[in-house]
Amino acid sequence: MTIGPFMSSAPLTLGVELELQIVNTHDYDLVASASDLLRVLEKKKQPWDVKPEITMSMIEMATGVCADYSEVLAQLTEIRDGIVACADRLNVGICGGGTHGFQHWGERRIFATPRFDQISGLYGYLAKQFTIFGQHVHVGCPDPDSALYTLHALSRFIPHFIALSAASPFVQGHDTGFQSARLNSVFAFPLSGRAPFVDTWEDFCRYFDAMAATGIVKSMKDFYWDIRPKPEYGTIEVRVMDTPLTIARAAQLAAFIQSVARYVTLERPFALSDRDYLVYTFNRFQACRFGYEATYVDPSSNEHRLLSDEILGTFDRIEPHAMALRADTACAALRQDVLEARSDAGLLRKEWTETRSHSEVVQRQCQRWRT
Repeated sequence: MTIGPFMSSAPLTLGVELELQIVNTHDYDLVASASDLLRVLEKKKQPWDVKPEITMSMIEMATGVCADYSEVLAQLTEIRDGIVACADRLNVGICGGGTHGFQHWGERRIFATPRFDQISGLYGYLAKQFTIFGQHVHVGCPDPDSALYTLHALSRFIPHFIALSAASPFVQGHDTGFQSARLNSVFAFPLSGRAPFVDTWEDFCRYFDAMAATGIVKSMKDFYWDIRPKPEYGTIEVRVMDTPLTIARAAQLAAFIQSVARYVTLERPFALSDRDYLVYTFNRFQACRFGYEATYVDPSSNEHRLLSDEILGTFDRIEPHAMALRADTACAALRQDVLEARSDAGLLRKEWTETRSHSEVVQRQCQRWRT
């Protein structure tokens, strides 16, 4: 099996996917209602991209190809409103967040599709533990070699994306001490982590063919990398973000990624090498564990600095690119959150402190998702 051709797409266009929680309205635990919800949505006969995820308590919504932040926000809002209206008819709740605060993985049911059944058979209990909820952002690339450059350049900013989106402090009723505990579940899969350092599509195809020859992989979907190429779309896909608690923050994160992508593709500020990845796993862990308070190690200089300072410096560097993309208001909102140390993970912890009830926290997540 060989990888398909890389389809050209308009540079820096966006596509956003959000994995959502489906909960009951009694105690706000996850509920296996994906099939019912998808059936009601189908009757709407709208061109919304909403599909099942690996377990029955999840769905995924996705935009089409968007030019900019305002288009992403408009499409996400329309789809969100449609899903919430259909969920109301079934008396179930919908919310964001990277993990459900108190669900138990053993109670989950696999959504019956050939691919999900295959994943469950291969990975065992890990498939049910994959009931976690992320935001994926596709960035359009005109050709495969520029896609690989953008992929490796954006890898320096993985800690930024994690800290800005962190929304999973609780797992099975316990505070994990992490800002993003969700990524610990992803890291359990053997084909997760970072993409290999190859900088031409010819070399990438050789890598894929070698992996396929082992019988381990059959398609790009078998790689759970933090950023991976999607040749059939002509994009790279950034996959490390938790699903935020609001549509607004999801659109802002997409705008930030688009702005950083424009910065790295137009200015080419880095001489990329495999050495950049020496600090990758450390920086990734630090961002998951400590969020804005993480230690960030610069891949070029080995300088250590506070991740919040590094993120603020990045906002300064990308400002002209954000303005060119009409993403400056979105980036300014995220920048203010960093300055004031606001995050979705912090908000969830605050609400737990106020209520001492995980059920109440999830109920508030559902209310917040509507607005």
